[in-house]
Amino acid sequence: MRLLLTCLAAVLLLTSCEREKASKPKDFKTSDRETLLPPADSLEYGKTYLPIYSHIYHVHERRTYDLTVTVSIRNVSLSDTIFIVHGDYYNTKGDKIREYFKKPVYVQPMETIEIVIAEDDSEGGSGANFVFDWAIRDRKNPPLFEAVMISTYGEQGVSFSSRGVRIYE
Repeated sequence: MRLLLTCLAAVLLLTSCEREKASKPKDFKTSDRETLLPPADSLEYGKTYLPIYSHIYHVHERRTYDLTVTVSIRNVSLSDTIFIVHGDYYNTKGDKIREYFKKPVYVQPMETIEIVIAEDDSEGGSGANFVFDWAIRDRKNPPLFEAVMISTYGEQGVSFSSRGVRIYE
């Protein structure tokens, strides 16, 4: 009986550790990816606007539904690394809230890096957005910027996505 209880305790301990390990989000640190850019004449530079929503309106304009936002920065090239030079996060009024990627970072071929805006971070508002500056060697495959917004309350859930557009200035 004692052996059975010991085995049961061990199984419970192992499965709870596995659940804990699986549920922890991967912590992305830009400092691990900082890099120097190749010579400027070998790169094409661009800028992308990505709309996001840290909340949407529900019932009327005074009632909001807060959202978690996952911003995905995708390198669609099979062979070339891309560089994210700068990233700024703006609120509905156009005020800069935060600066991401203060130094250039690399994204390897077919790799995705992410930024997560927590559900309780409503600073951006319904018209929040990012502007990313980037550089690429392969002029045919610019980075792909997408955002997924999601939230659940009780049995109600909402999710949708947006895609970045290249801007020329």
